[in-house]
Amino acid sequence: MAPKTVLITGCSSGIGLALAVRLARDKQRRFQVIATMRNVGRSAALAAAAGPALGRTLEIKQLDVCDEGSIRACLDSIPGRHVDVLVSNAGVGMVGPLESQSLAAMQSLMDTNFFGLVRLVKEVLPDMKRRRGGHIVVISSIMGLQGIVFNDIYSASKFAVEGFCESLVVQALRFNVAISLVEPGPVVTEFETKLYEEAERADYSRTDPETAKIFTDLYLRNSRDVFASLGQTPEDIAEHTLRVIEAARPPFRHQTNVAYTPMAALKHADPSGALVTDAFYKLVFKYDAVLRFGLRAIRLLRWKSRKVKEGVRLLGFK
Repeated sequence: MAPKTVLITGCSSGIGLALAVRLARDKQRRFQVIATMRNVGRSAALAAAAGPALGRTLEIKQLDVCDEGSIRACLDSIPGRHVDVLVSNAGVGMVGPLESQSLAAMQSLMDTNFFGLVRLVKEVLPDMKRRRGGHIVVISSIMGLQGIVFNDIYSASKFAVEGFCESLVVQALRFNVAISLVEPGPVVTEFETKLYEEAERADYSRTDPETAKIFTDLYLRNSRDVFASLGQTPEDIAEHTLRVIEAARPPFRHQTNVAYTPMAALKHADPSGALVTDAFYKLVFKYDAVLRFGLRAIRLLRWKSRKVKEGVRLLGFK
């Protein structure tokens, strides 16, 4: 069987890089990977990680999801414009008090995170429908299911992504085209690290002192614990995404972190929204010390689990 052509956006680092390398180095050679990025000048890390797969099962191309011409040029360079699997991964983040963020920055984020996906789908879907086959995989977020304090605009972009895909999936199925949303929680990447470092240095003079204090003293401190305790690696997300891609019947939604399943379930348990709102309010403002203690306990348990697995491997057991 011929390898599937997989086009991935946002491959200069993080999840996109890890997924491109994982598919390109697949032992069964099931995939021909087209790894794209807005600035190919930042392709050195991907090229190094791909190793001998570069030029064989992996090709690097320029693609800017905010530029329709760039998207078309990339697809035109692919024989027959044939894409079996599109992985929409390119995205940007934003965190902080709403009053401290400019409308221009918000619009730019939506242009990348939401309209970038729309542009890609508009370009590949017609051919997939004509062939009656294809798979569109979208790297979404748990914040597309549940809004998180101080992530207002980022969460809004992921809600838009989820609504777009949920509306489109029924029509796509009629043409034997699958759509899948991969929904990670916190992922420890250069993208996230830089975002939170910038947040710690930012100017919050445009918001009131109480809100600024809540963000810097509560949110940022708790976020560090959340990432340290519950964060996954890009390689973890790549493995989850591979399972979605290779599934005989791809799921519409796939959450990568079981710790966040109760959060999503809590929202649906009470259609009024009171239950989940009250739970989050208490976690943030009343029981934040309990939250931090629980997160640090989880981090310790995960550390011990890793040590046990390392010991098993050193002893020669699988």
